[in-house]
Amino acid sequence: MTSHPTDRRMAALRARMKATGTELLALSPGPHMDWLLGFHPHPDERPCLLLITDAAAAWLMPALNAEGMREKTDLPFHPWSDADGPDAALAAALGAVGAADARHVALDEAMRADFALLLLDALPGARHSFTAPTLGALRMVKDDAEIAALRDSAALADAAMQALLAAARPGISEAALAEVARSHFIDAGAAPSFWIVGAGGNGAFPHHQAGQRLLERGDAVVVDIGAVKDGFPSDITRMFAVGTPPEGYAEVHAVAEAAVQAAMQAARPGVRARDVDAAARGVIADAGYGQYFVHRTGHGIGIEGHEPPWITSTSDTVLEEGMTFSIEPGIYLPGRFGIRLEEIVVLRADGPEVLSSLPRDLVVVDG
Repeated sequence: MTSHPTDRRMAALRARMKATGTELLALSPGPHMDWLLGFHPHPDERPCLLLITDAAAAWLMPALNAEGMREKTDLPFHPWSDADGPDAALAAALGAVGAADARHVALDEAMRADFALLLLDALPGARHSFTAPTLGALRMVKDDAEIAALRDSAALADAAMQALLAAARPGISEAALAEVARSHFIDAGAAPSFWIVGAGGNGAFPHHQAGQRLLERGDAVVVDIGAVKDGFPSDITRMFAVGTPPEGYAEVHAVAEAAVQAAMQAARPGVRARDVDAAARGVIADAGYGQYFVHRTGHGIGIEGHEPPWITSTSDTVLEEGMTFSIEPGIYLPGRFGIRLEEIVVLRADGPEVLSSLPRDLVVVDG
């Protein structure tokens, strides 16, 4: 994105705050701040907060960061030094934004506990919540620029997956295959985030770390990779087999694929996230593999690889057009193999748009 939509997002945030009765919203350096402003100060143990009300915003800013941050923001600073501590500066900042007597404050979920307690101690009696109804709700619905960036990142992940599959053969280690994907990402200017390669029984561990196990004929292999390019992540899982797939694999793959399709059919604007999870989970349970589907059906993706909405059996989040999330049901048979088929989708008015161009069919390699 060439310019950051800070003003538009700040206006939308204040509208949400007004609608929810939130008098003060406090952010610390991290993803929420990145989304709102396009940057965040260096995060460390020194309290740093952006305080926002319906009419003003101001920083509680460590003095050693102040000069560098003036290049990025014209919001007023209330700096504090290590010698003085943050209490007086925080009181001044709260007064400046009209929140000295705030009765409802929303806290950044990723804020350090000591930052949160410092703020709450300065607002005795204030009710506190998190940002899910305000900034969190806004982050879940992506704009065109965010979707375009996610699409570009997904295309890069497709290419990395194809490079990995081209290198797959009997005798190569999980770690060596993972390195093929990592190198592809790095060469394309992306920062690898994760590289799961689980062969044979290792595939039954959903978050297996690629190790020195060598691929053997008859292995089914789970590959789950992702990287961040231009601030936006990718996440894709595909399957391949070395030679003839193991006994029973075709049946289980077909069940996992049917679960993906059921979730895709269920995902529509106005539907609860839990109903999408139930659609996928029902297919797997009806086929007799319910106990082997051990995780949620999906997670949101945006400037973070995992963010709301959570596609879980307990989530009452109502899906909206423009939300982006994974659909990734899995079946994990201990000691035998695992199967996970994952797509990143953008929810459109008529259902999900899949960002990957790769089929979910089993790829068979030999050599």
